[in-house]
Amino acid sequence: MKKLNSKKIINYDSKSDVLYIGVKRGIEEEFIEVSPGINIELDSNGQVIGVEILNASKILKSVVKPLQKQILEPAVK
Repeated sequence: MKKLNSKKIINYDSKSDVLYIGVKRGIEEEFIEVSPGINIELDSNGQVIGVEILNASKILKSVVKPLQKQILEPAVK
């Protein structure tokens, strides 16, 4: 079980390539894998306390690259 102790809400561990986004403080009782490598962590009341993204650099690269392309390309009108 994980406990969110610090005031940090977002934490990235480069060694394990895991991004954690804390929603609220609490102890993880269970998690739901909503997509391969993306887990929603729940407390004992079933409330979301965080999101864990495994292999974050790979997963986020597929999200960030298309956004960069859209932002950097001039608008076609």
